[in-house]
Amino acid sequence: MVQLSHPALARRSGGPLVRALTSTALTVSCALLIGGCAGGSAPDAASSVGGAEADTSPSAATAPPRTVQQLAATVGCTAELTTNAADYRQATCKTGEADYVLLDFDTAEGQRAWLDYAQMYGGVYLVGDRWALSAKSKEYMESLRATIGGTVEEKSSYGAAPTPSNR
Repeated sequence: MVQLSHPALARRSGGPLVRALTSTALTVSCALLIGGCAGGSAPDAASSVGGAEADTSPSAATAPPRTVQQLAATVGCTAELTTNAADYRQATCKTGEADYVLLDFDTAEGQRAWLDYAQMYGGVYLVGDRWALSAKSKEYMESLRATIGGTVEEKSSYGAAPTPSNR
């Protein structure tokens, strides 16, 4: 059995750097574990968990990575960046036809994690290779799919809507 009895290690074991690194490693490990437990292919997993429906047409494979600015230009508006996180960007824009939420992701895994988290809120998303957008209806998203490519995913929110309290 290996013991960590070196004085330098003992001094560092409770420091803020070690705690931060341990916390980060734990978070990454949990994310990988959860992602690995999802199992199945993406369309099957998406359609069997939480009522998500995915369109698996051939155009899904032809939707190349795009930035939020490129997505906005494609639908005819200018992206207004609302979130610039380490692994994704979120923007909004408006046209005469719809209000859009546009996202681009650094990794496919990060994209899937975001979409799975967004499921609690419900919604319809047009999803491509490391990008997603949302607008007014499933039918509208289907019409965009013909231009942009990708798959339409409809997420139903978890549980029933809360009821007002009588207090």
